[in-house]
This record gives sequence, structure tokens and C-alpha cells, in this order.
Amino acid sequence: MTSKTPIHLTINGHRHELEVEPRVTLLDALRDHLGLTGTKKGCDQGQCGACTVHVDGQRVLACLTLAAQAEGRAVTTIEGLAESDGTLHAVQAAFLEQDAFQCGYCTPGQIMSAVACIREGRAGSDDEIREYMAGNLCRCGAYPHIVDAVRQAALEVAS
Repeated sequence: MTSKTPIHLTINGHRHELEVEPRVTLLDALRDHLGLTGTKKGCDQGQCGACTVHVDGQRVLACLTLAAQAEGRAVTTIEGLAESDGTLHAVQAAFLEQDAFQCGYCTPGQIMSAVACIREGRAGSDDEIREYMAGNLCRCGAYPHIVDAVRQAALEVAS
């Protein structure tokens, strides 16, 4: 029998107290313990980017991060990007306007990476966007629209 450890996580500005096994990933804590299912479980091996979230403003793969590693740090998920009044983040709005998704499964991870791409100043050209976003896979092949959406959002954020 594995013992559970109490942890305190700050997710999207809200503090949560959990008791989890030490090996529970941040992805499983978000989905299974907190009901935040926007972050997707794709490959569960850090290869697809579907589980991308931000920890202290840096993008991380939630499937490769233990929940305990996020204790005392600010975690932002796709659910935390929009304003409290429902106004979408510029990247979310651009994804809708550019039709940058098909099945939508990879979209939360793509959006979280796109936000980081813009924040880190890596959206200067289509090639730079493609390089930065390379860790996020889309089985439907919506890549041209994703690049268009990142470019659009980068221009909106800059102005």
C-alpha cells in the first residue's frame, strides 16, 4: 500500500489541497483529482504536447511532471487562460478565427505552447513559430492554420 502525501497546488489562481501518491503526475492530478479535463492525456510519454501547461509561466509537459513538483508554484491550464468574464485569450480567439483545429484533441496543448511562444518572443516568423511549436503534434494536420493563428495572436498581443 502506497502512502498518500498532502500537497497544495495553485491552479489558475485557486489553491487546492490534495492527498496523492508521490508518483502522481501533474496531468493526473489535474484531470483525475481536480476535474480539470481541458489538459489532454495524449501519449503519456512527453512526445505529443497535448498535456502542455504553464508552471510559473514556463511551458511544461504535465505528463512528465510530478504533482508534488508543482507545489508552491503557479500552474496555468487551458481553463485559466480566458478572463473571468469569459473573454478569450488572444490565442484562443485567433485559433477560432483561423480554424486552427480539426478534431480539437491537441488544441489545448497547442494553445498553451502558442501563448508561451509569443510570450518568449519566438513568433517573429512562420519558420520560428513552426520550430517552437514542433513539440506539439496534430494528427489532423492543422499546422498551417495553427501557424496563422499564432502569427495573428502575436500581432494582437504586440499592439
